[in-house]
Amino acid sequence: MKRTTLKEFKENALKNDEVKKEYEALTTAYKLRRQLVSLRKKAGLTQEQLAEIMHTQKSNISRLESVNTKYSPKLSTIEEYAKATGYTIEFDFTPM
Repeated sequence: MKRTTLKEFKENALKNDEVKKEYEALTTAYKLRRQLVSLRKKAGLTQEQLAEIMHTQKSNISRLESVNTKYSPKLSTIEEYAKATGYTIEFDFTPM
């Protein structure tokens, strides 16, 4: 019996409207967290170093970057994170 690949599993799961709706709801938060980690790494900073710059604890940076958290950061926190890594934020809205 052939094992299902992750890609095949995802394709099959997204055929279910409820699963697809939930997946799409999480996509933006997941992308944001991946971008945050990328910014920090491009800046050459560890979570500890970034926490020091932002006057917070490493655990807060870890939670902010984690895709497995239900924690939803405030816009001001994201702005502070971006500034600490040498970036500004630019928003873009697209039609559904």
